[in-house]
Amino acid sequence: MIAAALIAGCGGGSGTQPQVDVGPNVGQPISLADCNDWNQANTEQRLGTIQQLKDFAGGPVVGNNASSPSGTGAVLGDKQAYDLFNNYCKEQFARGFKLYKLYERAAAFSGQPEQ
Repeated sequence: MIAAALIAGCGGGSGTQPQVDVGPNVGQPISLADCNDWNQANTEQRLGTIQQLKDFAGGPVVGNNASSPSGTGAVLGDKQAYDLFNNYCKEQFARGFKLYKLYERAAAFSGQPEQ
């Protein structure tokens, strides 16, 4: 929420770049978001983060030739991902766990390729 206030409150100086709106998320770049961020987020932010994770993890998988992907990454269903994060992130020991690591590891075992 602080970032939104800073963006809204920034004056238009010549050195400031506008922030691109990526939709609701837990308030951190997807590579930095952790369970602490998840616990502080509302439902809309959580669902937005799940969509960002799905877009990232379900992207092209490059095989031997970088110019021709050999498939797409595994993804979780939204409810499955939401339950995964709620179950892990409620634990005190998990507050620093990165969401993308939890997501990708779970998707590797039970996810399906992005359609």
